[in-house]
Amino acid sequence: MTDNAPDLWLSALPRPSSAGSKYDRGHAVVLGGPMASTGASRLAARAALRIGAGLVSVACDPASLIVYASALEAVMTRPAKGADAFAELLADPRISSVILGPAAGVTERTRACVLAALTAEKPCVLDADALTVFKAQPDELFGAIRAPTLLTPHGGEFARLFGTVQNREDAALTAAQTSGAVVLLKGSDTVIAAPDGRIAVNRAAPATLATAGSGDVLAGIAGGLMAQGMPVFEAACAAAWIHAEAARLFGPGLISEDLSEQIPAVLRGLGL
Repeated sequence: MTDNAPDLWLSALPRPSSAGSKYDRGHAVVLGGPMASTGASRLAARAALRIGAGLVSVACDPASLIVYASALEAVMTRPAKGADAFAELLADPRISSVILGPAAGVTERTRACVLAALTAEKPCVLDADALTVFKAQPDELFGAIRAPTLLTPHGGEFARLFGTVQNREDAALTAAQTSGAVVLLKGSDTVIAAPDGRIAVNRAAPATLATAGSGDVLAGIAGGLMAQGMPVFEAACAAAWIHAEAARLFGPGLISEDLSEQIPAVLRGLGL
């Protein structure tokens, strides 16, 4: 176990090339929630774009398309009513990561879309509702994980899939080995564990991160890094550190919308 710090992952952090284009920087897709719950996926999408993904799209039910289209600018929108349409979208080989769960709804559509993304073997970030929807059948989720996958539960979501936590480091490692995914167990000390036994702890997160939508931004940062080809464990560690550092830079009065706006300053501080 080690403390999470930039020397653990900085060499793997994506750096844009002057000879490259947006298509070389990856395309992240966020599963959009229903019309009354669009904020979480918009937060995740904006964070993925801010951290450097060349393109970011929100895939949503056509009924809520107008909400996303009017609220997002650089983020694109793609209609995808159900899992079949979502799977068809993910067949595009240029899509390089998928972020599922923020306010997606604990519904059959969410479950089916998660399985479609995992079947497509795209690098995935599974958060919030994408985890809770499998609480009755966690083995179905674990059995579908074949590509690089990051699970980002808070304590309650973790318990629904893996049981009660006694020791956070041991529990996260056991969960990673059980699921085959990297597990980021959120908290004031966030634990990141990989199936191969690596564990990092991001310590003493600012108290201001305890605000609605903060976890959605974290999922977006991780997914944006994975879209650019960053390995999943390193992406999870970098996302946790950058997320906390953005909150420190902003200071009191933080709301989740502020976090993405601090990412450029955090990256400059890392020498990018």
